[in-house]
Amino acid sequence: MFLVCLAVVWPHLSQAASNTAAKETATGQQPRIGLVLGGGGARGIAHVGVLKVLEELRIPVDVVVGTSMGSIVGGLYAAGMTPEEIEREMLAMDWVDVFQDAPRREDRSFRRKRDDDLYSFKAKLGVGEGRIKLPLAYIHGQKLQLALNRLTLPVAGVKDFDRMPIPYRAIAADIETGKEVVLAKGNIASAIRASMAVPAVFDPVEIDGRLLVDGGIANNVPVSVARDMGVDVLIVVDVGSGLFSREDISTGLDVTVQLTNFLFTLNTEQQLQTLGKRDVLMRPALGDIGGGDFKRASEAISIGEQAARNATDGLRRYALSSKDYASHVAHRKGRQPRAPVIDFVRIDNQSSVGDDVIASRIRARIGEPFDVTQLEEDIAQVYGLEIFESVRYELVQQDGQSGLVVHAKEKSWGPGYLQFGLATSNDLEGDTTARFGVIYTLSEINALNGEWRTGIQLGDEPGIFTELHQPLDPLSRYFVSGKIAYINNIFNTFDSEGNNLARYGVRTVGIELGIGREFGTWGEGRLGYRRRSGTADIKVGPPAPDIDVEDGNVFVRLSDDKLDDPYFPHNGHYGKLEYLVSRDRFGANTDYEQWLFSYTQAVSWGDNTLIGSVSGGSTVDDNAPLEGLFELGGFLRLSGLQQDELSGQSSGLLSLIYMHRLVNVQFFKGYAGASLETGNVWQRSEDVSFDNTITAGSLFVGFNTPIGPLYLGYGRTDTQRDSLYIYLGPRISF
Repeated sequence: MFLVCLAVVWPHLSQAASNTAAKETATGQQPRIGLVLGGGGARGIAHVGVLKVLEELRIPVDVVVGTSMGSIVGGLYAAGMTPEEIEREMLAMDWVDVFQDAPRREDRSFRRKRDDDLYSFKAKLGVGEGRIKLPLAYIHGQKLQLALNRLTLPVAGVKDFDRMPIPYRAIAADIETGKEVVLAKGNIASAIRASMAVPAVFDPVEIDGRLLVDGGIANNVPVSVARDMGVDVLIVVDVGSGLFSREDISTGLDVTVQLTNFLFTLNTEQQLQTLGKRDVLMRPALGDIGGGDFKRASEAISIGEQAARNATDGLRRYALSSKDYASHVAHRKGRQPRAPVIDFVRIDNQSSVGDDVIASRIRARIGEPFDVTQLEEDIAQVYGLEIFESVRYELVQQDGQSGLVVHAKEKSWGPGYLQFGLATSNDLEGDTTARFGVIYTLSEINALNGEWRTGIQLGDEPGIFTELHQPLDPLSRYFVSGKIAYINNIFNTFDSEGNNLARYGVRTVGIELGIGREFGTWGEGRLGYRRRSGTADIKVGPPAPDIDVEDGNVFVRLSDDKLDDPYFPHNGHYGKLEYLVSRDRFGANTDYEQWLFSYTQAVSWGDNTLIGSVSGGSTVDDNAPLEGLFELGGFLRLSGLQQDELSGQSSGLLSLIYMHRLVNVQFFKGYAGASLETGNVWQRSEDVSFDNTITAGSLFVGFNTPIGPLYLGYGRTDTQRDSLYIYLGPRISF
C-alpha cells in the first residue's frame, strides 16, 4: 500500500521540487552551476551522454571547465552546440585521419608527389647545425586544429571566454614547469588543442610564450578552477581509467603508462576530495574502453547517459521549469556570434619562403563572407608543400574590422631532411635485386621555395645524383630544373626459354635540364634535354667488346597524377605521355625517336578496388640502341617472367588488378589481390599485334608499411613460365 501511495505522490513531489527550483530562479536564489569535465581520451566522449541527460532534466549550466577531451566536449557545449550536435560531430569524425599529419595525396604539390617515385621511407629526419633534429612529438595536430577551428567557428572571434554563450575554461599544463595553466582568453580552438596535447604524442602549443601540453598532468578534473569562477554547485564527470592492477602490468610499456596514471589519478583524487554534499559526481562505468578507442564512441556516449541517469536524484533538485529552462537556452543561443565578412587578410609567415608563396594559395577575398570550406582547401594545399609544421587560421577583430589571419610555421626540424630507402626483390629462382639509398633534401633555399636534393644509392645498381628544382613564381606554376647523375644500370638479355644470355653493366654520367609548367597539384608539362655518356660492358655471359653509350635527346612530357595512393590506390588516375628525339647534334651516336605512354585508373567500392592500366612505348624507325630499348617482365609486368626479361624496340602492356583490403590500421594496411596481364615487346613495329602477346596473371598479398610497399606473389604466363616474388619498395629506383 505504501508503494502504491508513493507511486501516486512521487510525480507531485518531483513537480514540487521543480517548482521550488523555478521559484528560486525567479527570486535570484537559483544556484550557479559549474560543469567540470575531466580528461580521458576517447573515454571522454562519454561526456556527451551526460550532457544529453542534463538537458533532458532541464539542468542549467552556468560555467563549463574541461581538461583534454573534456575541454573539447565542454568547449563545444560552451560555444552553443547542443548535445545532439556534439554527438553527431563526434560520431562522424574520422579520428584516424584527424590524428594523421600527412596531407592527403590530392593536396600534395606535384613536386612532392614525385617523391613517391623514389623508394624513400616515409619518415624524414631533420638535419642541421651538425646534428640530427627530431620533431617535438609524433603528431603535429594539423588536421585536428582545422577540425577544432571548424567546430568552434561561431565563437571564433570571441577572445574572452567569459563572453562565450556559457563562460568557459580549458586546462593545460606548462611543459617547462609542469604547473597548471588556466586558459580564459585567446583563440578557443587553440586553447582546446593545447589542453589535449598529450606529451610526446601531440606537439605542444605555444600560447603567450609558454609551451603548453595536456592539462591532465596538472589538473585532470579541474574542480578548483570551476570554484574560482564563483559557482555554488558542481556537476563533475570523471572518466579517468585509474591505476592498473598488478595483473595488468606485464610489459615495460605497462610500467610507463602506469607512471603516467599516477600523475592523473593523484591530482584527480585531490580535486574530488574537495566536493561537498550539494555537488554531484559521476564516474561512468567505461570498463575496458581505452583512451584510444574512438571507434567505441557510440558505446561511450550510452555509458555516459546511464551514469547521468543513475545520478538523477542528485540532479533533479537543480532542475528548472520548462518555461525557465527555455528562457535559459534562448539566452545562451542569443549570444552566439556569426561568421563575419572579411575586411582584411594577414599572413603570419614563420618560414624562409616569401609571404606570396602562402598568400597566393589563399583565395579569401576582402568584402566577401568567410568561407570555411574554401579556406580549408587552400590551407591543405599550403600544407601540401610539406615545408610547414602547421598551417592554421584565426578570425580576429581589429579597429572594428573582421580579419582573417593565416599562421604558417615552418618545420622546427627543417629545412634540411634526410631520408632512407630500401628496395629489394627476389623471384626465388636466383634473380635478386637489392638497393639501399640515402637522400638529402634542402628546401626553402630562397623566397620561392627552391630545392636542392642529393642522393646516393648502393647495391646492384649504384649511383649518385644531385639536382636543383627552382620555381619561378610564388604559385610554383613555372619552374626550371637541373640534374647531374652517375648511374650504373643492369641490362639483361634472355633467350625464348627465359635463360639469361648476358648481363650488361651500363655505366653513364649524365645531365638533365628542364623547364616546365605545373597545373595545380595534379599535373605537369615539361620540356627537357638529356645528355649521358658512358660504356656498357659484359658482366655475365660470353666475352664481348664494350659498347660506347652516347645519348643526347630532347623530350616533352605531360603528366597527370590524381591517385590517392601511389602503391595501393583506391581512387583516382595517373597518366603520362612523352615524346623524345635523339640526334647526333644533341650528343647522341644514334638518331632515333620514341613515344612513351601510360595510364592507370583506380575505382573502389567498400574494401574492394579495381585498377586498370595500359602502358607502352614505340621507337619510330626501330633503331634505338641498347640503352634505349624498352623492357618488360616481372611482378605485375607479365608476372611469371623474370624482372625486365624482355627488351625490344616497342612494348605494350594491359593489366587489370583486383584488391581486397584485409587490414586497415593507421600505419599498416594489408591487401589480397589478383592480376590479369597481357603484353609483349617487339623488334619491329609491323609485328605489334594482340595475336602475339603473352598473357599472365598473379595472386599476391600486399602491405603498405612505413618503409614502403611489400608484396608476396606468385605469377604464371600462358607459356608455362611461373615465378614466386618477394618485393619490398617501389618497383623503380632513382
